[in-house]
Amino acid sequence: MNRAPSLSPRGGPTSPGSAPNPTPRPGALRRWVLAFCIIRFDLEQGQVVEECYPPDSLTSDHQLVVAFSSFPDSMSHHHPRHRSSIHDSIFSFRFPSADICDGFVYGYVFNRQRQDERLPRGGEQKSVVILSHSPYTSVFRPLLQILGPLCFDIGRTALELVASHVAAWPSPTPGRALDLPIGGAALRAHLPPAPDDPAPAQFPPPNASVAFGLFHEADLFASFRGILLHLWTLWELMVVGEPLLVIAPTPTQCSEAVAALVSLLAPLLCSVDFRPYFTIHDPDFARLNSLPEGYRFPPMVLGVTNLFFLKALRNIPHVISVGSPSLNATRALPASPRSPSTAQISRPGRQLLFDRLSPSSLLNAVKMRREGPLTLMTKHTEAIWSSYNPTTKPDTAILNRLVDAGVSQRIDESMSVVNNEILRRHFLELTTNFLAPFGPYMRATIPSETNSPFGSPPALPPFKADEFLSSLAARGPGKFLSKRTRSNWLDLYRRFLEGKNFMPWFQKKRAAAEQEQQRLWRQARMSADIQKLISNMSELEIVDSFNAIEQHLLAEIQSANDSIESSATCCKLKADLQAVFKVLPKDLQELLLANPKRAGLLRSSPESPKLPGHPSIQCMAIHETMLSFLSQ
Repeated sequence: MNRAPSLSPRGGPTSPGSAPNPTPRPGALRRWVLAFCIIRFDLEQGQVVEECYPPDSLTSDHQLVVAFSSFPDSMSHHHPRHRSSIHDSIFSFRFPSADICDGFVYGYVFNRQRQDERLPRGGEQKSVVILSHSPYTSVFRPLLQILGPLCFDIGRTALELVASHVAAWPSPTPGRALDLPIGGAALRAHLPPAPDDPAPAQFPPPNASVAFGLFHEADLFASFRGILLHLWTLWELMVVGEPLLVIAPTPTQCSEAVAALVSLLAPLLCSVDFRPYFTIHDPDFARLNSLPEGYRFPPMVLGVTNLFFLKALRNIPHVISVGSPSLNATRALPASPRSPSTAQISRPGRQLLFDRLSPSSLLNAVKMRREGPLTLMTKHTEAIWSSYNPTTKPDTAILNRLVDAGVSQRIDESMSVVNNEILRRHFLELTTNFLAPFGPYMRATIPSETNSPFGSPPALPPFKADEFLSSLAARGPGKFLSKRTRSNWLDLYRRFLEGKNFMPWFQKKRAAAEQEQQRLWRQARMSADIQKLISNMSELEIVDSFNAIEQHLLAEIQSANDSIESSATCCKLKADLQAVFKVLPKDLQELLLANPKRAGLLRSSPESPKLPGHPSIQCMAIHETMLSFLSQ
């Protein structure tokens, strides 16, 4: 944010006589937001959707899911008790929807709890929710910080006001930084890249704020501050798509931790179903709760605050507890002293290694292993319960670079920014090196100077898992991974190939590589010197080139693309076709001209002047003429 904005309707300054808000176009608003909601917790009716904008934008089923996902499980007892106090928190949730192309709706919540002994049950609470089909936390979290308080000041009008500004934003551009005007200020947001973006991740990143995956802004260090040594195990569990249950005292902490786990995978696409904040009212809970004993839990990452899940979801193999029930819990930045095993110190890496071997830490570990995650029923502690045998070793050099500044909130937050950059750069490099062996299977090629660009591009190398693993075992994991993995490193690749994340990522990257290859070859055809090419060809190769150029020209015409680029391509291909036709034997020329449609393609056209950098207007006319001729 540049500064705190003063919101006014689009097109005029804030004033008592301002015109009513212009109604935003639904299509323009939907590019960013599906709906804005105000949800009230009613003592008799429960969660009630008080306002929804645009009206009728949610089905009754979706309203129910949103309503139950927009409140903590209870009025939090972790906050100070005063005669009257207000407590705000921001968190997120996610649920499946058949109406969305991506299959999921993302909810961003501003929740206000007001504790007052004079009110029934000692308090009241209300939530303001933004629903979107996009996981753009860097946009919607700061937008909520504006919209939430505004809704409590002016009610529904705030929804319409903010909607008018959002509808005026440009369309989202994945992988880019955008300045989105809101009132008299602007939100600066870096959107994550599209899943099918063919561009590889650069390392080191040119800018720490550039996103290479989802939830780049998640507070990785604060979320796992007490279990930093286990970050590499968590990274592996996410890579192979194992089920995870994340337990935290508050929705803010559990949703931030789930987002941080997903962000560990960048630039790998996360295809595991993740729910930043999951409640017993979610429609999927009944299905998960009824899984037979011993049945394999589906690959999901669930963020919860209700300890009932420890008993209800016993089949889930990996449980993580994070966060602290401290006064600053909603910041997800623990500020109170920890148990001896996670004490605040200036070098977290060294201290964690030391404390892990201390007698008190060993006794706690034995107790937690004996009782399992159910030990959280009596006392919350940051820990991980898993029988997974990790391949990757914790990088103590990275841990030793981290700094922990103590209990000052301002210093604590700034140090968290520094630590997040250190951790994120490391795991970006780790994931990038892990994915590097798949590079040859999705590498686009360009025609060499001696080869004709009018032929078909070579197919990308076929992928066979067994051959890939055999080849990888023979050449090793590479210098970076060999220093950070144990002797069973190949098992990690084997699990990855069998897991939920591999095939969707591989198919999207493969399709992007094929599309990029087609673009490169099309570009090469536009810059090819046809006279130079055919001067070195045999008669048979010239005939093949004529057929290939004709096929490319027909495909370009029938694509029904009226862009200037397409018209210029048609003009170039037609000129090349005519040039090749002229060097063919006379008898073959007569045979080819016997076909009326081909004769139309070969009909010569007078030259016309061209503007620098632009195709001639006649090229576009030729495109239209050929299209109408072929459609007859």
